[in-house]
Amino acid sequence: MSSLAAARADNFYYPPEWDPSQGSLNKFHGQHALRERARKIDQGILIIRFEMPFNVWCGGCNSMIAKGVRFNSEKKQVGNYYSTKIWSFTMKSACCKHEIIIQTDPKNCEYVIISGAQRKTEVFDVGDAETLELPGDEERGKLADPFYRLEHEEEDLQKKKEAEPILVRLQRVSDARHSDDYALNKSLRGKLRSQKKRVFEEESASRKMGLSVRLLPRSKEDAAAAAGVKFSSKFDRNRKDKRALIKAASIFAGSSGSSTSDKKRLELESKRRKICAAAASNLLTGGFKPSSWSENAAKKSASMNTRKF
Repeated sequence: MSSLAAARADNFYYPPEWDPSQGSLNKFHGQHALRERARKIDQGILIIRFEMPFNVWCGGCNSMIAKGVRFNSEKKQVGNYYSTKIWSFTMKSACCKHEIIIQTDPKNCEYVIISGAQRKTEVFDVGDAETLELPGDEERGKLADPFYRLEHEEEDLQKKKEAEPILVRLQRVSDARHSDDYALNKSLRGKLRSQKKRVFEEESASRKMGLSVRLLPRSKEDAAAAAGVKFSSKFDRNRKDKRALIKAASIFAGSSGSSTSDKKRLELESKRRKICAAAASNLLTGGFKPSSWSENAAKKSASMNTRKF
């Protein structure tokens, strides 16, 4: 951003046509000091950034909106609690543009959902969380009575003895974890460096193989699964093709309805012609001695020729 643009953004730029008698720059430009945030200021509405104070369920699409998510909300006063103002915040959820209205509750010092959402209640078991259950408001009121406190003193002491080992163990774990910040930070950085190195090696190995995804390290389960996979060989494929041809062929020899059987028959005849031609060429060149069957066949063919003549 240039210096002139920065000055205009900060509202420090005074144009040549401005005169001090015309008032401030905002009055000269005919705008509010808060710019776009005050576009509804005549209705008592100010645009602010509102942060969700707790986890809620959206009323439109029933998706969860986490605590700390920020929205552009319309802030306006809707009432008073004695001398404290009650503010209302109207916003639209990012998931389905559903309108959510939240108000302040000065009496209980918290926020209240008016419409458009439902607060997410999270309940934890005291035993699973290994924590102590604090007394409620009614119990606290009774503990102010000295007679009630004296009657339950033995029960409280017993609870303390039962919870003491858990508290001691939790204190030891906390001390061991946070005793040396430098060592913890060092181990964390070393673990992060080793993880980055391993990811880099896996990515480089994948690039060498021509893959665009990172390959995970090998495991025994993957090796066992790969060993159990059987790929069909060429012999198995040929056998399946022959069986398919046989099943598709007609059971009648002279049937003209099956084109596959005719094609197979033509292929076999061409193969036989090639074999006969190769045998004849070998006989002419003296490649091998003819057998008795071939000699008898030659004699029969010669006698047939003499008879014709």
